[in-house]
Amino acid sequence: MPPSLAFLEPAAWPYSAILFGLVVGSFANVLIHRLPRQQSVTFPPSACPACGARILARDNIPVLGWLLLRGRCRACKAPISPRYPLVEAGHALLWGATAALLGPTPRGFFALYLVTVLLALALIDLEHQLLPDLLTLPSLLLALGLSFVPGWPVPPKEAFAAAAGGWALMAGVAWVAEKHYGQEALGQGDWKLTALLGAALGWRGCLLSVLLGSLSGALVGGVLIALRRGDGRTKIPFGTFLAIGALITLLFGPPILDWYAGFFGGAIG
Repeated sequence: MPPSLAFLEPAAWPYSAILFGLVVGSFANVLIHRLPRQQSVTFPPSACPACGARILARDNIPVLGWLLLRGRCRACKAPISPRYPLVEAGHALLWGATAALLGPTPRGFFALYLVTVLLALALIDLEHQLLPDLLTLPSLLLALGLSFVPGWPVPPKEAFAAAAGGWALMAGVAWVAEKHYGQEALGQGDWKLTALLGAALGWRGCLLSVLLGSLSGALVGGVLIALRRGDGRTKIPFGTFLAIGALITLLFGPPILDWYAGFFGGAIG
């Protein structure tokens, strides 16, 4: 391998992915902040939310810039949310773990892209109860398109069937829940995200993501009820938990599914 591509060596790739993940994590922060506000993600350059001063290049170094500024704007000294370095660091670690598991392969590169999309969707939905089409729909089309690549782990028939099935599953759950509660329970963003998971992870991965997302959402909802900070009608950002379930599936899905299949005698083999 040429020296210029040494970062793609299997032994070096996870560490390279962490470094690249810090930079892309900074862009993920832009997506998380701007997409729900229907702002351009390319212009204008990043600025302080408090005073509008442009963030200098030396202050825009992922994680390190926030630490050197001690979490405050250089111009007006207003506090900068620790969410920004946390997203960058978390994104980098997820990229490193994904790279270590899948290597510098076409599937591995798509998985890195999916990690970024899922993390952005999880945090956007947590704050705004919104799953932007600009993230879900192009990603769905990309996953469907990649299914035609020879040897891709999710072939076209499964990708299209799982996408349609995921969409229909969430639409059906939403219809039943709306009839029961008398109000919208699952937005169409959840339907589109589940369709994306079907196309990207196949039907097994999609179902596992929904199961893990439902369990984690139910656990958080139960805790809120126990703490008297919610009730049975409290809205839970299901897209956040669905994205978390998908991230777990992306990283640990095969051993979980193998364990499940072995435990139940290969029922889902």
